[in-house]
Amino acid sequence: MSITSFYPPQRTLMGPGPSDVYPNVLQALSRPTVGHLDPTFVQMMDEVKELLQYAFQTKNPCTMAVSAPGSAGMETCFVNLIEPGDKVIVCINGVFGGRMAENVTRSGGVLVKVEDEWGKPVDPEKLAAALKAHPDAKIVAFVHAETSTGVLSDAKTLCALAREHGCLSIVDAVTSLGGVPLYVDDWGIDAVYSGTQKCLSCVPGISPVSFSAAAVERIKNRTVPVQSWFLDQTLVMSYWSGEGKRSYHHTAPVNTLYGLHESLVQLQTEGLENAWERHAQQHLALRAGLEKLGIEFIVDEACRLPQLNTVVIPDGVDDAAVRNQLLQTYNLEIGAGLGAFAGKAWRIGLMGYAARPANVALCLRALEETLN
Repeated sequence: MSITSFYPPQRTLMGPGPSDVYPNVLQALSRPTVGHLDPTFVQMMDEVKELLQYAFQTKNPCTMAVSAPGSAGMETCFVNLIEPGDKVIVCINGVFGGRMAENVTRSGGVLVKVEDEWGKPVDPEKLAAALKAHPDAKIVAFVHAETSTGVLSDAKTLCALAREHGCLSIVDAVTSLGGVPLYVDDWGIDAVYSGTQKCLSCVPGISPVSFSAAAVERIKNRTVPVQSWFLDQTLVMSYWSGEGKRSYHHTAPVNTLYGLHESLVQLQTEGLENAWERHAQQHLALRAGLEKLGIEFIVDEACRLPQLNTVVIPDGVDDAAVRNQLLQTYNLEIGAGLGAFAGKAWRIGLMGYAARPANVALCLRALEETLN
């Protein structure tokens, strides 16, 4: 064999994720590895927890980083809160709502679907009707920012409906955390999960999660064990709790957590509201340029994600050919459509470090030259 070291090309990532990584995060990854129970690392874990509480806008003590990607954060919430036979209402308006539904059935829950058209937000009236029709439901789950469509749903209203009917809420904030307003405590979110590779501009592989006091109580009072040993929060909480001696659970991804810590420091330094505003402003700049090129948005402006722009592929344009030319000529990645939007839409990401004028200018110039 003559395989040598791998050196990836320098891409500009403007797809649905991962996003461009902050340079200081890449530097943080190269720092010396220490043990996952080393006192200095444990101190850093406490700082990660505090920084995540800021990012989520929560005081939940049970706020931590799952040592796996956002999909594992999703599964963490479902397998810990659902017991066999529990009725769960899942709002589906894209791919990731569908994945939530799959988690319910695999966890032994009874699934109730509330479906909306792709490209539209979750309809609160449909959820209200489902809650009335299923008074024995225990959980409501939905995606705050649907990555497959670029749609933002009204999490505050949906969580209020769940609470009014005695349900806990599970919210997918993989694409929303750090990119648009998200208030876990004020909105009454019971379980929320995200990913590091979107608006936090860290490397993939970690999933921030947070559980309310009511959710923790539900977990502690389970009648059957959590089906996943690795994701069982009754075991993991004692590693992240910071109360007394840390109990060994697994070997944490030490250097990746260095990167998450650095990206959260970046968010703290910029200021959460400033980060939200930056994403909004760069979206407006991108929108103005795309409209000049005759490229239309799919999602209504009122519920459009600034960090994930879903646009119509112009008539007669070869989707794959354009994306391939962008990659080969400009080292620029944009995303293809998923599901109902496959072959019909592009997804242009402005997440984290990618939400800056240089990226917007490159994307617009590359698209104009390629389409011409």
